[in-house]
Amino acid sequence: MAVGFLVDCFFYEIGRGDFLHSFFSTISYHLEPHGWGTKYPYLMKKLYYEKLPFSDVSKAKEEAIDIERQLQDMPPDKVIWDIDDLSKKPPWGENISPKVTNLANYFATNEGKTFFEVLYTALEVAEEDKCDVIIREL
Repeated sequence: MAVGFLVDCFFYEIGRGDFLHSFFSTISYHLEPHGWGTKYPYLMKKLYYEKLPFSDVSKAKEEAIDIERQLQDMPPDKVIWDIDDLSKKPPWGENISPKVTNLANYFATNEGKTFFEVLYTALEVAEEDKCDVIIREL
């Protein structure tokens, strides 16, 4: 099953659900010392658990920019597969592309776009069209 960001009738595919959960787990583990959604509530709580209302898109974009900047300074071996079970590892182990140089570009779609690129596109469309953003599984 494919997971992605749904904005009105536009679906921006990310890939597998466990990979998306790893993306958010990595953010929370490394950047939110006081727990999930304490530093980045618009992405980590609203978008991940419910929906991101279009009125909060600009705040979510600010969070994404800050997160991406910080993850660029962290090596790929710091990935968190599942914050609820830190013993879990990615199914591919340490066998990753040499193009993956940090945690900001670790998470990518099958088409080679980073999750951040896909997220920014979805957020821009949501802002332009005044639509909410929802994570959906198709």
